[in-house]
Amino acid sequence: MKLESRRIAPKRLAGKTLTFLDAVGLVRSFCDQRDWKQFHKPKDLAIGVVTEGAELLDLFRFKNDLEVQSLLCDERKPEMIADEMADVQFFLLRMSEITGIDLGDALRRKIRKNRRQYPVKHARGSNLKYNQR
Repeated sequence: MKLESRRIAPKRLAGKTLTFLDAVGLVRSFCDQRDWKQFHKPKDLAIGVVTEGAELLDLFRFKNDLEVQSLLCDERKPEMIADEMADVQFFLLRMSEITGIDLGDALRRKIRKNRRQYPVKHARGSNLKYNQR
């Protein structure tokens, strides 16, 4: 069974679409108001990324394709999935700020590397890792 992807309408915050920079500022402000910088060392934030990623994964654990599709159609579950995705994003954005790593630049650089490792002529329609071809 093929899983169908669903496009979710962008949510608006204070009347405007939340941009990447807005998201960074939102996380920074939230953490600053709570004086959390003292707890947000890179190691702890990396642990948070993995912990929240595991919580996201747990929502899909042991489910076949049909059960996943059903999960996505349940009126409560997509919000739970979105919450866990947002938690992962929160920790990544905070880690980006604390370490001074620009996630936009990092993504562009990584896509360039991936283009070399996964050229279209070899990677199209294949899920093999570059060193398994």
